[in-house]
Amino acid sequence: MRPNYLWRNAFRASSLGALLFAFRLAWADAPEILWSDIRQFGVEGRGWEDTENYYDRLPARAASLVRKPVWDLSHDSAGLCVRFVTDATEIHARWALTNPWLYQPNGTAIAVSGLDLYVRIPVAGGKADSSPPGRWHWLAVGIPKAQTNDVTLVSNLLPGKREYLLYLPLYNGTKFLSLGVPTNSVIEPAPPWGPGGRKPVVFYGTSILQGLAASRPGMVHSAILQRRFNWPVINLGFSGNGKMEPEMAALLAELNPSIYVIDCLPNMVADEIKARTEPLVRELRAAHPDVPIVLVEDRTLQDSFLIAGRMEWYHLKDRAELKRAYDRLKQAGVNQLYYIPGEHLFGDDGEGSTDGSHPNDLGFMRQADIFAQTLEPLLKAANKK
Repeated sequence: MRPNYLWRNAFRASSLGALLFAFRLAWADAPEILWSDIRQFGVEGRGWEDTENYYDRLPARAASLVRKPVWDLSHDSAGLCVRFVTDATEIHARWALTNPWLYQPNGTAIAVSGLDLYVRIPVAGGKADSSPPGRWHWLAVGIPKAQTNDVTLVSNLLPGKREYLLYLPLYNGTKFLSLGVPTNSVIEPAPPWGPGGRKPVVFYGTSILQGLAASRPGMVHSAILQRRFNWPVINLGFSGNGKMEPEMAALLAELNPSIYVIDCLPNMVADEIKARTEPLVRELRAAHPDVPIVLVEDRTLQDSFLIAGRMEWYHLKDRAELKRAYDRLKQAGVNQLYYIPGEHLFGDDGEGSTDGSHPNDLGFMRQADIFAQTLEPLLKAANKK
């Protein structure tokens, strides 16, 4: 046997031995992980407790009340989230999805089937005892690779006990979700959003509200507003099926919100708007005499400036019908009724959309800014009650 061959074999053997030794050391130093079902921390965004599956967005009895597409979409976990406090230096997640497909043509896998993690950080010059302290900052995502996933959301965190906010998938259902932290860490439920208890803002709408085509779950405008105002929300967006139907009006009336936001026009035509807007508002008002109700116009399709017929069909007729219904309701004495125009929801430069119809992250942010102009004073008033 030639000397150089013997040398190469000896080198390989020593390298393999060193690698195995290093692996054993790393394995010995790796902390054990404590897994917690997120339900023990209180999953937010659930309007009903009597659901068929825990992460559904409508009660089980809705199966016999609403149309099948609405019922099917109610199994998607859009808007559901969990807040928790931990001092862990790493956070892991395990979750299983109800559907094997992970993404859509205009929806990323992270948004459709993944997780989105935020952390509350101190504000420069802010008071340590302010309620709630700090502001929300994006931290990490859970990227789905299969129907069941096990990922490290974040590691090597600086020491400290912090509050976190984790959003669930937008366009897929969630079977289970567990969080993992080292066993030498503390993980516990987060404190309330604010003093006195805050009733959620209930959003009812379309694929836009459900989150198409945000890049990740936390970029839907309802979630952006949730973090901006530190306020719980319920997302009842049903892709292609937000139609102000009487069955949904009755279900909405069962909830106990601080505000209703009705944003269904992208899925409706003028005759439907004329027939359904006033009955829906009157049913909500009968159930909740003093809760603000906000009606939202349709957005401007980003290609309508150049394509014949788009502006008239999708915008002018539908918007005019909603405005007429709003004016009739106001004239009839319906109080606490508000209106958000749709013309500039995505901005005016054509950059706020993925496909001309559904907002990208920039469009969602712009939409949140416009919604905030109406919602902020209403939330301030609700906070004083």
